[in-house]
Amino acid sequence: MAIHTLLFTLFAALSSVRAITVYGQTGQQHIGTATATGTSSAAPTPTSAAYDARILNPPPLPSPLPANQFGIQLPAQASGMNGLSIMQSGAFYGFSVEMSVATQVIGLNGTHIQPPFLNLMSLVADRAGRVHVRVGGNTQETARLVLSLDDGKAIEKQKVDTNNPTQTPALLFTPEILYLLANISSLVNVKWYLGVPLNDSSDIRLEIAQYGQQILGDDLIGLQVGNEPDLYARHGHRPSTYGPYDYLGDFGSVLGAMKNQNLRTDILLGPSLATGDWTPEMVWDTGFINAYSDALTALTVEHYPDDNCAALYAGFGDPKDPQAEFAKYLDHSMGVNTIQPYLNSTMIAQQAGKPFIMFETNSASCGGFPGISTSFGAALWALDYGLEMAASNFSHALLHVGGQNVYYNPFTAPPTNETSYHEWTVGPIFYSVLAVAETLGNSNKSQIKDLWQNSGSVYTPGYAIYENGNLARVALVNFMTDPSGANDYTVSISVGGGESGQPAATPASVQVKYLVAPSVGEKFNITWGNQTLGGQFEADGTLKGDLHLETVQCDQQNNVCNVKVPAPGFALVFMSEDAAKESEPASTVTFGTSAVTKYKNTATIDQAVLATSNGNRGMQEMRGSTSFGSGNGAARAGYPGAGALLAALIGAAAVRRVLTGRV
Repeated sequence: MAIHTLLFTLFAALSSVRAITVYGQTGQQHIGTATATGTSSAAPTPTSAAYDARILNPPPLPSPLPANQFGIQLPAQASGMNGLSIMQSGAFYGFSVEMSVATQVIGLNGTHIQPPFLNLMSLVADRAGRVHVRVGGNTQETARLVLSLDDGKAIEKQKVDTNNPTQTPALLFTPEILYLLANISSLVNVKWYLGVPLNDSSDIRLEIAQYGQQILGDDLIGLQVGNEPDLYARHGHRPSTYGPYDYLGDFGSVLGAMKNQNLRTDILLGPSLATGDWTPEMVWDTGFINAYSDALTALTVEHYPDDNCAALYAGFGDPKDPQAEFAKYLDHSMGVNTIQPYLNSTMIAQQAGKPFIMFETNSASCGGFPGISTSFGAALWALDYGLEMAASNFSHALLHVGGQNVYYNPFTAPPTNETSYHEWTVGPIFYSVLAVAETLGNSNKSQIKDLWQNSGSVYTPGYAIYENGNLARVALVNFMTDPSGANDYTVSISVGGGESGQPAATPASVQVKYLVAPSVGEKFNITWGNQTLGGQFEADGTLKGDLHLETVQCDQQNNVCNVKVPAPGFALVFMSEDAAKESEPASTVTFGTSAVTKYKNTATIDQAVLATSNGNRGMQEMRGSTSFGSGNGAARAGYPGAGALLAALIGAAAVRRVLTGRV
């Protein structure tokens, strides 16, 4: 009788849950063993930008050629090196996910997370300590949070804004998106940035701030107030007279409205300029920083080094030829020139005690270039660009992630109708994120300097990284492509001695980790320490292959280590065993998919984890369902353990609450 009463109580509790997932039914398949039949067994001919097959030729070798053998003399301690950066974190590079594609890239809703996304974030977090991810972009400006949408959707696109060259749609989204982010943070150390829409200052919509703070708690580290306000007038979002003082007032209106709702106000971000029609100094001159110092957690800008807008939209002149543009990305000057307009602002940020963040960037706006953004050359560019930003006192930078229609994605989920037989595609610049994380380490106490080595050659840049005051790593780039090996270069590293005023301190040996590919035009034959993430439609977010670091014996008598850097390639030189151990995690947590359906692919996670991670913050009094297609997604906290209790009674293998899944 007691068991019947308990079962009745459980089913009564579950009556408000309109759907649960039952495994082992007819028609379900297991990922990894599923075989597509008929015409679907062959890979389709992709037409989306994300799968563009164009391969560019490497630019000609420079003339005159840079020296292929040279030396650098480095002090053993930071006290002997002038011009070092502020303290940096291995979490320097993060990601900016366009809000409209969040359900494609991150997960369908709070109960279906993309395992490849979790695996990729885990790779970064295990090297850097954490990952910073922004969900926003142009689409955040017209987004509105609602409590539910038809058919249990988490996001619904409304229309296309024809005044905006990026043609981003207006969005409705539910708290499911925020539960999705919270559940990810319970599994991997991901911290989130969100954005308060500012398209209409007469109707300030703070729901994302309210629900974001309740659901994400301390995992919400920033709220962006306005996205690229310097382009508002150009895009028709404000009158033609809209200027920096108007933005100053709009920011104040948002801050005041947040205070009126008793929301946390010390995590705001601005001004997030594109540096299109305004310069940052035009905003600083309004007194912006002093006026809102208590509210600003960081100062932000957004900038791309080039654009491919003419290929997509009228009014931008003649389209650019990617082959002709390619050489610009294979030159240290590209990164140096991109950040030059912000060097004054990085100093102003330091004086104000604020981090300075490149809040959105990638190879080129309007989706990037075919052949460039999808190449190993872009990986070398992003690596050099990231290290140059770190050396120039930026605190973080976020690489933008779009949908199927852009070239520059660090990672791309397959089209939704191909998820049963295709994996993800990882872009070359994701390797740059791993390399930058390992270059800076996870101590949060790294300082970096651009060495301008090899007589300042823009084709062979290098950086020295000091950690806890000691030389820890040397980062070396070779932008040239030469299969003959004649333009591999060898750098002779000497530690201490010479004119440094410090005793000779070259170690007996160093370890070197290489990022290499046959050519700068290569798309997928890329390895980092002999490991790869796979080719098109082949990535599950984990590294494949055995890790290999090359040991180089040094000549301590002559105080020199000779390290070769292939053309093209990147070499990360670990100057001590501790530096190597810190950069490379002993193990990485991975997430797999245990079961799928043809309608929604799903994976499972231990019930104990689910019970404590699934919506346990901020919404305790609300009721509802956690299953796809069910009611109000904001009602996450009702009966959080009912599914687990029922599973314990009738068999956990038969009924499970789903957390992660492929969609």
